[in-house]
Amino acid sequence: MTAPRLSLFEPRRLGSMAPATAIIVYGALIFWSLVVLFPLYWLLVTSVKLPIQVSDGPFYLPFIDFEPSLHAWRYIFVDLGRDTFRPYGNSLITATISTALAMLTGTMAAYALSRMKFRPSILAILVFILAATLAIVSVAWGGVDWRLALAIALALFFLGLRAARPVPSPVLGNGDILFWMISQRIMPPVVSAIPVYVMFQQVGLLDTHAALILTYTTINLPIVVWLMYDFFVSIPRDLEESAELDGASKLRTFFEIVLPLAKPGLVATALLVFILAWNEYLLALFLSTVKAQTIPLLVAAQNATRGPQWWYMSVLIIIMILPVICLTFFLQRFISKGLLLGAVKG
Repeated sequence: MTAPRLSLFEPRRLGSMAPATAIIVYGALIFWSLVVLFPLYWLLVTSVKLPIQVSDGPFYLPFIDFEPSLHAWRYIFVDLGRDTFRPYGNSLITATISTALAMLTGTMAAYALSRMKFRPSILAILVFILAATLAIVSVAWGGVDWRLALAIALALFFLGLRAARPVPSPVLGNGDILFWMISQRIMPPVVSAIPVYVMFQQVGLLDTHAALILTYTTINLPIVVWLMYDFFVSIPRDLEESAELDGASKLRTFFEIVLPLAKPGLVATALLVFILAWNEYLLALFLSTVKAQTIPLLVAAQNATRGPQWWYMSVLIIIMILPVICLTFFLQRFISKGLLLGAVKG
């Protein structure tokens, strides 16, 4: 009696794929992995080529197509030296601090929006816009010191708010606040680049870490609020109510119960915000020149009058993506959990 013949399209055991299906699936995964990894391989290969080898290419196999050289690496790390490490350090400082500030502020705002009801009146918002406009006009065209203008604007706002309190006015809800927050990211950054440049010019903060940190924090704050709001909404409120019945304060409940449960979301959101700040080019181009120059500007500077210097650019791009790759590798388990928590609510 002969054993039954196994088919290529039938699984050999329960819970496994058929051989033909496995070949198709793994073949597609291997092919796509090669497509994704080839740009990184191209960067690595180009970084060990001489300029003449890049021009006479294509050569892709070291020691077979061409003799590798550390010419580009020596130029970036030895010849440039300080001019390489300064932008790299500036990027680390601005991206790290702006991410921390955005996460700190945005996480608390998202938690407040997920647990409290806000009803700001439209009239109060208009009073704030009017006070801010008066401060900007007085500084830009009136020559008033920005500190004095800010103090006067705050005083006018609180006085106007008190005067407008008895006046009936439509109110907004949490959904309106969330939409307004994310709408700040819908607006192209180039629209606000020139006003932001003028503002920092007036206060003497151009080409400083403070200008980049404040700007990066502001533009990434809506993303933190929007993403963390979904994570906090998915956490059952019964846990917090039980802790409060046992005598825990809201602050203690937030730090000891809510934040540990939201850790995957915190890590995933922080990594996304860090990548956005690390790769930011347009605003850094407007707000920095030499002292606060970041690594994306240094990469773009390799497109000189002689054309793109791909060998130097490849070295800079490799050392630029290394921190992000390392962070993604070490935080991978938190990222996968955060994505799943963000996709499944309730």
